[in-house]
Amino acid sequence: MPHDHPAPAPQCPMGAAPDVPLFLRRDGFDPAPEMAALREEEGVRLVPSMFGTPVYAVTRHEAVKTVMADTSRFSVAPREEEFGMSALTEEERARVVAGNLLGLDAPEHTRLRRMLTSEFTVRRMRGLQPRITEIVEEHLDAMAAAGPPADLVADFALPIPSLVICELLGVPYADRAEFQERTGRQLDLSLPEEEQAELLRDSRAYMAGLVARAQARPGEDMLGMLVREHGDELTTDELVGIAELLLAAGHETTSNMLGLGTLALLRHPDQLALVRDDPTAVAPAVEELLRYLSIVTAGVTRTALRDVEIDGVPIPAGSAVAVVLATANRDPRSVDDGERLDVTRTAAGHVAFGHGLHHCLGAPLARMEMQIAFPALLRRFPGLALAVPCEEVAFRPHHFIHGLRSLPVRW
Repeated sequence: MPHDHPAPAPQCPMGAAPDVPLFLRRDGFDPAPEMAALREEEGVRLVPSMFGTPVYAVTRHEAVKTVMADTSRFSVAPREEEFGMSALTEEERARVVAGNLLGLDAPEHTRLRRMLTSEFTVRRMRGLQPRITEIVEEHLDAMAAAGPPADLVADFALPIPSLVICELLGVPYADRAEFQERTGRQLDLSLPEEEQAELLRDSRAYMAGLVARAQARPGEDMLGMLVREHGDELTTDELVGIAELLLAAGHETTSNMLGLGTLALLRHPDQLALVRDDPTAVAPAVEELLRYLSIVTAGVTRTALRDVEIDGVPIPAGSAVAVVLATANRDPRSVDDGERLDVTRTAAGHVAFGHGLHHCLGAPLARMEMQIAFPALLRRFPGLALAVPCEEVAFRPHHFIHGLRSLPVRW
């Protein structure tokens, strides 16, 4: 039976930053209203991108899945204008692409993913459950000892997935401030191209040092495993690229889900109570939060490899194509009343983790972290509440991954 919800609380509106491309704009938890209208009226439209070139925004659920699944007609190879790529030399661009699963088509993608799949199975994640629980409890203890108020982003949402991925990958946790700050800036769409390029260089230089250490003395972490078991199959540049992606994706996405998800639950107290009090409600709630929040507003930009037609709109070969996950996950053709958060619904089929060949490798880890962290936080602090008015909550309007700058809370 669906849960009987009272009228929803205010949604902490955030006016979309006008210099962010339309298809990436957010209004609080929601996609920009213009994007929902685009989905209903046209489905696909040519719109400006953040890089000055136009992009076809695909907004409906089935069409988004079609584009992501069709590797014969759409390539994920990075476009030269993206994220500082054009400011790099040809040799630097080749190194940036090496090992980065998000920017590789088959068969290179398949070859690298095969080496990592066993590390991210549900069974392997269950083995990590006691350590993740311990990490969560340690941070809750620290929050309780320090007392309210607290910044839930800095004290809980960001450090937990950062520590988990550091231990899993073999990255020194002492370096967390450095790589967190760098990754956050790399995902900032407002930065100039030259600054983006310099961040790419800095990130690779940092990870190259860790890879060299693992090659000299492989440990029991994932980098050590890759060196021991696949060292003769992987180039150093591929090792660096794999590690860079896992480190960035391993903390940025889950941390923003924890922060934004907690805010969403605080704005829906009845649903917060379900997550806090009913263990069976937690897993469905996590899926619904993934669908509703869609923190990765749009997936990796594709390039049409030949003339195609999507939702009746012709797309010429060579065109950039953006799959807008935030609108797809609320498409009334695939979900009833998708603009409403309902943690009791079955949100199966959402595309928050992508779809097809590039479905998120770390999805089992992210799900486990959230399934542990949300109820633990809410049970430890049953009186958890915002410490500032809803309108003062600081979103990150220019970031590729949607989230909060901070979340002041009290209990």
